Amino acid sequence: MIKVLIADDQELIRQSLQIVLSTQEGIQVTDSAANGREVLRSVQLIRPDVILMDIRMPEMDGVECTRLVKERYPDIKIIILTTFDDDEYVYSALKYGASGYLLKGISMNELTEAIHKVAAGSAMINPDVAGKVIRFFSQMARGGPAIQVDERQCADLSRTEWKVIRQIGKGLSNKEISAKLYLSEGTVRNYLSSILSKLQLRDRTQLAIWAVQTGAVNRPEGDEGN
Repeated sequence: MIKVLIADDQELIRQSLQIVLSTQEGIQVTDSAANGREVLRSVQLIRPDVILMDIRMPEMDGVECTRLVKERYPDIKIIILTTFDDDEYVYSALKYGASGYLLKGISMNELTEAIHKVAAGSAMINPDVAGKVIRFFSQMARGGPAIQVDERQCADLSRTEWKVIRQIGKGLSNKEISAKLYLSEGTVRNYLSSILSKLQLRDRTQLAIWAVQTGAVNRPEGDEGN
């Protein structure tokens, strides 16, 4: 059962999401919150698996709340759910560790699917903002501090793992990678976990930035070693 916390300053939206999500198999809404401070209090009492986080909330917005939650509880997954297609919010929330960014116009089936995927370790980004996110991370990778990975760790990567790294560096989702490489989504998730473990990287975002910084995203096939 996936425990979900709903954070939104509009009571009607909180209640609507709670009613609908409570009917979905495998999902349990444990609490709701009207601002970031209430989220932090709730998380201390009832540790959710996934937080649906609105961006614009009083007292503490969704970006700052995301930063604090991920600092204290890195295992909690956060989906930013908002009506605002705002570059600054998109970048900041993902930079602080949000696992997804979805616009409120999506269907309930799409939201339910996103909750299950994020809880399983995938990332979910609305197609309307995905291109901007990829461009942002490419710019951040080129201009930001280098992510360090020992060459000996790279030597342990298999040929297929290098293929997965290239696709992650291009911003592809697990579903897109599975279709491109003719692998199941579960197999892609397993490869991703193995890659992060071998390279000692924290998450998919760090891996994507490293792939761009090092040029691994453009590494020709057949140049992987083992």
